[in-house]
Amino acid sequence: MNSFIIGIVTFRIIDRTLPHINPELLKKEKLSIERSVTMLVIGMALHNLPEGLAIGVGFALTPALGITIAVGIAAQDVPENIATIVPLYSLTKKKIKSFVITTATIGFELLGFIFGYYFLKGMSLDLLGASLALAAGFMTYISVEELIPAAQIKQNLKTGLTGIILGLVCVLLICLLG
Repeated sequence: MNSFIIGIVTFRIIDRTLPHINPELLKKEKLSIERSVTMLVIGMALHNLPEGLAIGVGFALTPALGITIAVGIAAQDVPENIATIVPLYSLTKKKIKSFVITTATIGFELLGFIFGYYFLKGMSLDLLGASLALAAGFMTYISVEELIPAAQIKQNLKTGLTGIILGLVCVLLICLLG
């Protein structure tokens, strides 16, 4: 729980330091796509660091655990990276630049892995959970602060809301069945 809160607080600090639109003036101002994309890219990079840490710690504990964690994270990384590169390309209109920036965010996962595997060998499963909670805190803040409001400005508010509800139901089912 503490790591999740630290992730949210960390991103709140980042959010306050980046130039942004005043939420109260959102109705009067045009949504800053550049800011949303910037927050998304920074969020992905910071989010990938604890994910890599979790994989590294998992491998340090047992290779089977590391592989399990890596497969689970890879499964959600594919749509995550698509969700990063598409708005980035829309903003830059440059395929190579978008690819390089997205790939650079993946590099943070590698750094987290190296640190977790080589420097945190022998750590407990608690560190594993904490690193995943930190990543969840980063993405929760980005989702609530940037992505959900941006989706609500679009015409299909009910579609976005349905997606959020279905996502929460899936998480609850996984928790109940797992």
